[in-house]
Amino acid sequence: MLQKQLTTPLGPVTVMSDGLSLMGLWFTDQKYYGSTLPKLTVISDRPIFVRVQTWLDAYFVGDQPTIDFPVRPQGTPFRQAVWQQLREIPYGTVLTYGQLATQLSEQLGHFVGGQAIGGAVGHNPISLVVPCHRVVASDGALTGYAGGLVRKRALLQLEGSLATGDEQVPLD
Repeated sequence: MLQKQLTTPLGPVTVMSDGLSLMGLWFTDQKYYGSTLPKLTVISDRPIFVRVQTWLDAYFVGDQPTIDFPVRPQGTPFRQAVWQQLREIPYGTVLTYGQLATQLSEQLGHFVGGQAIGGAVGHNPISLVVPCHRVVASDGALTGYAGGLVRKRALLQLEGSLATGDEQVPLD
């Protein structure tokens, strides 16, 4: 596996790739940092890292860049299903953990609890690109972001989901 440190306005991130696909992106001080990062990784430059940095730069100036590189998080089938649901949350939109659980329950054909959803969201190995910051509590409160609530607040403000100074996202 290959890794490189990239820059964002919210702090450095470590990215991991197999050389072709993005497999990890963590703020370097976040909870579960590098949880899927193998012990034997090589610090390297690859075109995938340039593409991810370009995406990050565009995202942080308020654009809604297209993810034009392969994304391949590693995890259990359940976590994969949750992360796929996260990727379908549109820019500038939030879902509650309960809404996400309902969607996934319908997709899987059996009940999925909010706590299970929270565990999978919290262990998302590809922050920002797989937008786990777009999931909030049932009352719109900002909870459960491994990168920290300060970053979650900044990301939701950047996307227009949260007004400056607010502590809760208005829910429809």
